[in-house]
Amino acid sequence: MIYKLKIYLSSSEEDVDEDSYDLIVFRYLTIKVATNNFSKENKLGEGGFGTVYKGKLRKGQEIAVKRLSKTSNQGLEEFKNEITLTARLQHVNLVRLFGYCTKRNEKLLVYEYLPNKSLDHFLFDPRKSSLLDWKKRVNIIEGITQGLLYLQEYSNFTIIHRDLKASNVLLDHQMNPKISDFGLARIFEKNELEANTSRIVGT
Repeated sequence: MIYKLKIYLSSSEEDVDEDSYDLIVFRYLTIKVATNNFSKENKLGEGGFGTVYKGKLRKGQEIAVKRLSKTSNQGLEEFKNEITLTARLQHVNLVRLFGYCTKRNEKLLVYEYLPNKSLDHFLFDPRKSSLLDWKKRVNIIEGITQGLLYLQEYSNFTIIHRDLKASNVLLDHQMNPKISDFGLARIFEKNELEANTSRIVGT
């Protein structure tokens, strides 16, 4: 099965519309300025894929920029996969992708900024974990479940995430969860019941 990468462009990369699901092709300079030249002060975290930076566009819109490293485990196929899948998905418990940039041999993904970072920052920190009372924990579990249910049952395609872990669950300002990182996800037609894979992936 072959999926073509079809990208819809919005009118302006400096005016991100929260209600629009059209992707933006960002200029490299725009992202460089927004992240203060990918400064350490703007660094939110890093993993096998590369580094994530906080940024702010000219009109004040906060963004998170995933910058894939040259030695990343995620290559061009995973990069395209994330753009293709995230452009199709619309759910309150899935992270929003605003756009991307592929200039100057860079592979950059621009997401909505979620101020409470990822779930692992709370679960595995003795001090922060106390902030997750049972009400918040149940809300997070329910949100993740709703996101997975949408991916596997209610989206136009059946999508298996394949890399769901605490660091790939982001939290908004109200501690609502959003599933992120679809680089390793697999997409299926609704009538497909099984598939083969040639490599072991995920966590």
